[in-house]
Amino acid sequence: MRSISTAIPETAAVANVSSDPLVDSIVGEIHRMIGSLRCAGTGRMVKAGISMTHLHILWVLEHHGELPMGRLAELLDVSLSNATGLIDRMEERHLVERVRVPDDRRMVIIRASAEGARIRDEIEALKQDRMRSILGRLTPQQLERILGAIGDLRVASAAEIDPDHVHEHAHQI
Repeated sequence: MRSISTAIPETAAVANVSSDPLVDSIVGEIHRMIGSLRCAGTGRMVKAGISMTHLHILWVLEHHGELPMGRLAELLDVSLSNATGLIDRMEERHLVERVRVPDDRRMVIIRASAEGARIRDEIEALKQDRMRSILGRLTPQQLERILGAIGDLRVASAAEIDPDHVHEHAHQI
């Protein structure tokens, strides 16, 4: 396990949290909240013919931009043939486009189509509206505490996921 002491005070760094009841409670609460939010938006996705996997791919493409098929498969942690099948189905639904590189026709670049980006943005807007509605039920003091805690969590997350760039992520808070 990587240390997060470079991003937060050393007294707060925890070497082993696998048996910490407080951490278990926090993980459980986050899991339940995310599960509830995920379920709330699933109906619209089903109507649009989009699976969670398709939405994940659209988010990956939004984050990384257009990608070669091999790199997309790597980021999804699936085989090239599995990624190809996923992209085939998404292309049939007009969610992504394949683009051949003129200099190397073997190279296939995947990008979100206008329809895929529209649906992804619509789902994201619905999620943000739902979150605003939820946060609207809290007092200003509760909101301040949540903002501070989320900032701390984001720095720790950046250190765990990408310790070489933790300071970049910390400045984005």
